[in-house]
Amino acid sequence: MSIQFSDALQLGKCLELWASQTRRSYVVAIDGRSGVGKSTLSATIAEPLQASVIESDDFFAGGIEIRSDSPAQRAADCIDWTRQRAVLDAARQGDDAAWRAFDWDAFDGRLRSTATTLAPRPIIILEGVYAARPELADLIDCKVMVTLADELREERLLMREGAIGPWERQWQEAEAYYFAEVMPARRFEVIFDASGRRP
Repeated sequence: MSIQFSDALQLGKCLELWASQTRRSYVVAIDGRSGVGKSTLSATIAEPLQASVIESDDFFAGGIEIRSDSPAQRAADCIDWTRQRAVLDAARQGDDAAWRAFDWDAFDGRLRSTATTLAPRPIIILEGVYAARPELADLIDCKVMVTLADELREERLLMREGAIGPWERQWQEAEAYYFAEVMPARRFEVIFDASGRRP
């Protein structure tokens, strides 16, 4: 059964306690639909924990075109989890890790020319949609699902993106499939309510 949180600092304290019980780096996956506040939560808990944050968007591999395949296939293709595995494996063992991130500014399919590097830290946060995917399960110690009411989530997306077009909608369909069929809430150790309400 999942543990429920709505306070970021309380969650951070629990993660710190759980991490103290392992001799290697403790890996936390913070997952959830676009617009629920995964990046905000990750930044909030990372600073007091002195944790490193890996952004899943760095590993985007879904292409820049509008696709006509199934949401299931898009969910499978969206993130290059094979590159994530290599980074997580190194970080988990306390080694330096490096990767080249998808170039969102160029948005032509290429990776950035310079690498992002990650120094060893006791806690590593992998943040983004698909962060808790089954292919990474053996490298993840705690899976956190961030939730928010759909109307609030959609408001945030509109404020962030400006408009939601066909390209964005195809990835929202993939997310919906992923959280319904691949990683429903019951598969997460922690559910974090990002609405700000106390339980």
